[in-house]
Amino acid sequence: MFSSFNISASGLTAQRLRLDVIANNLANAETTRTANGGPYRRQVPLFASREQGSFVEYLGSALGQPTAAGVRVVGLVYDRSPLRRVYQPGHPDADETGYVLYPNISVVAEMVDMISASRSYEANAAAFNAAKGMALQALELGRR
Repeated sequence: MFSSFNISASGLTAQRLRLDVIANNLANAETTRTANGGPYRRQVPLFASREQGSFVEYLGSALGQPTAAGVRVVGLVYDRSPLRRVYQPGHPDADETGYVLYPNISVVAEMVDMISASRSYEANAAAFNAAKGMALQALELGRR
Protein backbone atom coordinates (compact mmCIF):
# COMPACT_ATOMS: atom_id res chain seq x y z
CA MET A 1 0.00 0.00 0.00
CA PHE A 2 2.79 2.42 0.84
CA SER A 3 4.61 1.84 -2.45
CA SER A 4 2.23 4.26 -4.18
CA PHE A 5 3.32 6.96 -1.72
CA ASN A 6 6.98 6.23 -2.48
CA ILE A 7 6.40 6.30 -6.24
CA SER A 8 4.58 9.64 -6.10
CA ALA A 9 7.16 11.08 -3.71
CA SER A 10 10.01 10.10 -6.03
CA GLY A 11 8.18 11.75 -8.93
CA LEU A 12 7.65 14.91 -6.90
CA THR A 13 11.34 15.03 -6.00
CA ALA A 14 12.43 14.46 -9.61
CA GLN A 15 10.14 17.16 -10.99
CA ARG A 16 11.22 19.63 -8.30
CA LEU A 17 14.84 19.07 -9.32
CA ARG A 18 13.86 19.47 -12.98
CA LEU A 19 12.20 22.82 -12.15
CA ASP A 20 15.32 23.92 -10.24
CA VAL A 21 17.56 23.08 -13.21
CA ILE A 22 15.24 24.92 -15.61
CA ALA A 23 15.28 27.99 -13.33
CA ASN A 24 19.08 27.84 -13.23
CA ASN A 25 19.23 27.61 -17.03
CA LEU A 26 16.92 30.62 -17.40
CA ALA A 27 18.92 32.63 -14.87
CA ASN A 28 22.10 32.00 -16.87
CA ALA A 29 20.65 32.49 -20.37
CA GLU A 30 22.93 35.48 -20.98
CA THR A 31 26.01 34.39 -18.99
CA THR A 32 29.03 34.65 -21.26
CA ARG A 33 31.71 33.92 -18.66
CA THR A 34 31.68 31.24 -15.95
CA ALA A 35 34.23 30.25 -13.32
CA ASN A 36 35.39 27.46 -15.66
CA GLY A 37 35.81 29.93 -18.52
CA GLY A 38 33.57 30.30 -21.51
CA PRO A 39 29.81 30.67 -21.60
CA TYR A 40 27.31 28.78 -19.47
CA ARG A 41 26.07 25.50 -20.95
CA ARG A 42 22.49 24.31 -20.57
CA GLN A 43 22.04 21.52 -18.04
CA VAL A 44 19.57 18.66 -18.32
CA PRO A 45 18.68 16.16 -15.56
CA LEU A 46 18.81 12.44 -16.35
CA PHE A 47 16.19 10.17 -14.79
CA ALA A 48 16.03 6.39 -14.50
CA SER A 49 13.65 3.97 -12.87
CA ARG A 50 14.41 3.36 -9.25
CA GLU A 51 15.73 -0.07 -8.47
CA GLN A 52 13.78 -2.44 -6.29
CA GLY A 53 14.65 -2.13 -2.66
CA SER A 54 12.42 -4.42 -0.66
CA PHE A 55 12.14 -8.18 -0.52
CA VAL A 56 8.58 -8.04 -1.85
CA GLU A 57 9.72 -6.07 -4.90
CA TYR A 58 12.56 -8.54 -5.59
CA LEU A 59 10.17 -11.46 -5.20
CA GLY A 60 7.63 -9.87 -7.54
CA SER A 61 10.35 -9.22 -10.09
CA ALA A 62 11.57 -12.83 -9.87
CA LEU A 63 8.02 -14.08 -10.40
CA GLY A 64 7.65 -11.94 -13.51
CA GLN A 65 5.24 -9.48 -11.95
CA PRO A 66 5.81 -5.85 -12.86
CA THR A 67 7.21 -3.81 -10.03
CA ALA A 68 7.03 -0.05 -10.02
CA ALA A 69 9.52 1.55 -7.70
CA GLY A 70 9.49 5.15 -8.90
CA VAL A 71 12.12 7.35 -10.45
CA ARG A 72 15.58 8.46 -9.42
CA VAL A 73 17.94 11.14 -10.63
CA VAL A 74 21.03 9.71 -12.30
CA GLY A 75 22.73 13.07 -12.68
CA LEU A 76 22.98 16.32 -14.57
CA VAL A 77 24.51 16.46 -18.03
CA TYR A 78 25.52 19.41 -20.18
CA ASP A 79 23.67 19.95 -23.43
CA ARG A 80 26.24 19.68 -26.23
CA SER A 81 24.25 21.69 -28.79
CA PRO A 82 26.22 24.56 -30.35
CA LEU A 83 26.55 27.86 -28.55
CA ARG A 84 24.99 31.01 -30.01
CA ARG A 85 27.39 33.37 -31.78
CA VAL A 86 26.42 37.03 -31.75
CA TYR A 87 28.34 39.83 -33.40
CA GLN A 88 29.13 42.38 -30.66
CA PRO A 89 32.59 43.85 -31.21
CA GLY A 90 32.39 46.12 -28.12
CA HIS A 91 31.57 43.29 -25.70
CA PRO A 92 34.38 42.39 -23.24
CA ASP A 93 34.08 38.69 -24.13
CA ALA A 94 34.21 39.21 -27.90
CA ASP A 95 36.83 37.29 -29.83
CA GLU A 96 39.22 38.87 -32.37
CA THR A 97 36.48 38.83 -35.06
CA GLY A 98 33.95 40.57 -32.77
CA TYR A 99 31.75 37.56 -32.01
CA VAL A 100 30.55 36.65 -28.52
CA LEU A 101 29.56 33.11 -27.54
CA TYR A 102 26.28 32.97 -25.62
CA PRO A 103 24.77 29.96 -23.83
CA ASN A 104 22.91 27.32 -25.83
CA ILE A 105 19.64 28.14 -24.03
CA SER A 106 16.35 28.79 -25.77
CA VAL A 107 14.05 30.66 -23.40
CA VAL A 108 11.01 29.32 -25.27
CA ALA A 109 12.16 25.70 -24.97
CA GLU A 110 12.93 26.19 -21.26
CA MET A 111 9.46 27.64 -20.66
CA VAL A 112 7.86 24.64 -22.42
CA ASP A 113 9.96 22.32 -20.24
CA MET A 114 8.90 24.31 -17.16
CA ILE A 115 5.22 23.90 -18.00
CA SER A 116 5.74 20.17 -18.58
CA ALA A 117 7.60 19.76 -15.27
CA SER A 118 4.97 21.69 -13.32
CA ARG A 119 2.18 19.59 -14.85
CA SER A 120 4.07 16.42 -13.97
CA TYR A 121 4.55 17.71 -10.43
CA GLU A 122 0.81 18.40 -10.16
CA ALA A 123 -0.02 14.92 -11.48
CA ASN A 124 2.26 13.30 -8.89
CA ALA A 125 0.72 15.42 -6.13
CA ALA A 126 -2.77 14.38 -7.26
CA ALA A 127 -1.75 10.71 -7.31
CA PHE A 128 -0.29 11.06 -3.81
CA ASN A 129 -3.48 12.67 -2.52
CA ALA A 130 -5.63 10.00 -4.18
CA ALA A 131 -3.58 7.25 -2.53
CA LYS A 132 -3.86 9.06 0.80
CA GLY A 133 -7.64 9.26 0.37
CA MET A 134 -7.85 5.54 -0.40
CA ALA A 135 -5.73 4.70 2.64
CA LEU A 136 -7.97 6.82 4.86
CA GLN A 137 -11.06 5.12 3.42
CA ALA A 138 -9.49 1.71 4.13
CA LEU A 139 -8.80 2.75 7.72
CA GLU A 140 -12.39 3.91 8.09
CA LEU A 141 -13.65 0.55 6.80
CA GLY A 142 -11.45 -1.20 9.38
CA ARG A 143 -13.03 0.78 12.20
CA ARG A 144 -16.57 -0.31 11.39
